[in-house]
Amino acid sequence: MSGEQKITSFHRERLAVVYLRQSSMAQVREHTESTMRQYGLAGEAARLGWAPADVRVIDTDLGISGRFGVTREGFKDLVSMVCRGEVGAILGIEISRLARSNADVARLIEFARITGTLLIDSDGIYDPADVNDRMLLGLKGTMGEVELHVMAGRLQEAKRACAARGELRTPLPVGYVRDEHGEPGRDVLMDPDAEVQAAIADVFAGFAATGSAYGVVAVFAGRRFPLRAYGGAWAGQLRWGHLTHARVVGILRNPAYAGAYVHGRYASRRSVDENGTVRTALFERPRAEWPVLIKDHHEGFISWADYLASCGKPMRTNYRSGQKPSYECSSRADRLTTPTCRSVAATTIDDTVAGVLLDALTPGQVALALSAADEVTGRHQRVSRAAELAAERARYEAERAERAFCQVEPENRLVARSLEARWEDRLAALAEAEQSLDAARDTLPPLPGRAELEKLAADLPGLWNAPATSSKDRKRLLRTLIADVTLLPETDPSKVRIGLRWHTGATDELIAVRAIHPGTARRSPSPAIQIIRDLGPVTPAAGLAEQLNAAGLTTGHGRPFDVKAVQWIRHAYKIPAPAPYAPGEISAAEAAQRLGCSTGVIYHWLNTGQLTARRAGSRLCIPWDDQVQASCRTRIGQSAHLGRAARPRTAPAPASPAADGEISVTDAAFRLGCSIGVIYYWIESAQLDARRGPGNRLFIQWTGKVEAACRRRIAESGHLTPAARRTTPRMRPQRKDAEPVGTA
Repeated sequence: MSGEQKITSFHRERLAVVYLRQSSMAQVREHTESTMRQYGLAGEAARLGWAPADVRVIDTDLGISGRFGVTREGFKDLVSMVCRGEVGAILGIEISRLARSNADVARLIEFARITGTLLIDSDGIYDPADVNDRMLLGLKGTMGEVELHVMAGRLQEAKRACAARGELRTPLPVGYVRDEHGEPGRDVLMDPDAEVQAAIADVFAGFAATGSAYGVVAVFAGRRFPLRAYGGAWAGQLRWGHLTHARVVGILRNPAYAGAYVHGRYASRRSVDENGTVRTALFERPRAEWPVLIKDHHEGFISWADYLASCGKPMRTNYRSGQKPSYECSSRADRLTTPTCRSVAATTIDDTVAGVLLDALTPGQVALALSAADEVTGRHQRVSRAAELAAERARYEAERAERAFCQVEPENRLVARSLEARWEDRLAALAEAEQSLDAARDTLPPLPGRAELEKLAADLPGLWNAPATSSKDRKRLLRTLIADVTLLPETDPSKVRIGLRWHTGATDELIAVRAIHPGTARRSPSPAIQIIRDLGPVTPAAGLAEQLNAAGLTTGHGRPFDVKAVQWIRHAYKIPAPAPYAPGEISAAEAAQRLGCSTGVIYHWLNTGQLTARRAGSRLCIPWDDQVQASCRTRIGQSAHLGRAARPRTAPAPASPAADGEISVTDAAFRLGCSIGVIYYWIESAQLDARRGPGNRLFIQWTGKVEAACRRRIAESGHLTPAARRTTPRMRPQRKDAEPVGTA
């Protein structure tokens, strides 16, 4: 081994630590040679000069991954020993065995450099204090991390490719076995054990009957359920035990029982706590994000449609704007909704269930309730009557003792004392009997009379809807008769299917019509929309309105149809209108395109009467021919505002109308270096002569004398040239009563 000269007595006085690690327990069981080689490093440490008593083996991380963030007690102890200066050398088969994360390796190397600890592997001995060894160790750590990434990437890609064909073998849930001689992808069979098949089938049947996982657990009370063991001493064997709620939920949510092959249903997500601990947690992907989903891969206990029937999660109340509650599936928060997970207005469910409850209280059942009320009233009377008789007897005895005491002669003190004591005992018994009577009357709740009960039973809907009846009271009444309410899958979006389970075990299935949104309720009737669809492309809006009114149809607001109503339906449902242009007519946009000008020019000509048009609805139809087009082009050519910009760019520019020695206002401003506003001001104030030519354009007779006068005027102006501005401040006259400013 190279580098043995780096080991000194300083290192041999400390411990030599052999760190063992393998990534999984499967590697520990199957790759025994690697484990033996790692244990053999203790002998290598003895050969390098360490006493056997100073060689420490850390093997607590066997079967634990070396990824960053994974808790490894052995590696944590190793780092602690290095930081305390107890370790002279760390031995491993290779540096990458220390950790698969370059961050962990670099951290350990830095601690080893500070404490003077050597790192030893099969390639040599490294001193982190030496820059070359430290660079080599860092390179090996990086290479180990890259190697792991490449290997993991290849393995994952191979797994995904195999799973995409449905051939990747994964542990099968109980109820299925694998045919070892079957064709890949078609080797999943139902368990041949009839008892196992019946148990799995009864789970789904029990859920259909009870509607809950706890209900399935109750169905299997006293009955055993199968479990297929994977790994360990019981690997592959079928065991039996009690069915728990967690197992029921796992079976109901497992798509394998619907005959589907799924890969990538769960994914891992890593997070960091405030104390820096990295934690990994599994989460379920939404069904639309499953990487592999192969339906009808094998025989299922239920169909895929039944599996998608509903997510099975409870509904929750959501209060929208306006405090209008609605029931929504709680799967929406986890993005695990199924096609039948919906939101429904709470009033739709509440009114339907309340109506069924009130209908269930038939006259016969009410009569039974009244008979029970009479029996309870009689029982109350019997209980209170006994207490009344006891109190009456105690009162008689007290009165009798009082009469006896009053009849004795006062001088006979011996007899009087005895009768007085008897009277006091009778009074105490009377007080006790009266207290018992009051207690009996207080413990019995007051009962309404039979007439009052008959009146309430006759008007139970009125009692239910009475303002004095609270929602809490209504819920209590519902719970006394109804066990649970379940929203069942319904393909019609305008309806909702409700399942009721009574405490007696009976079940009912109801169909309720969803409440219509106010905006939907005010929509135009479908027959009117269909007429506009059929006749709209060839019939004007006015004609459609007449036909709709003749058919007796009205708008969603109940008013007769007019042109605006028909046009709105055309816009809302994208129904084309008949072409408004007759032969030889074009739109304003098309006219502007042909002339190479803006539509604003066309509308100006229409407003000023220079161009005629016919209005068809909201559109302008312009009669167009060669003569109209030539007239428009002449008008453009004579316009000073449109000029070249309004003509097509391919047309040659017309000859300038300026005479010899004349220039335009723009040219004059350009020569003088000022704005055209200055030139127009001079012309308006008669400081500059100009004539008005074709198209109202101004032309200036320009000579050297005129240009010199203009430049002199600019030079003398304080607004046009900085040189003409005052360079010293004006001295304003000071008021006599003003005091000087700034004096000391």
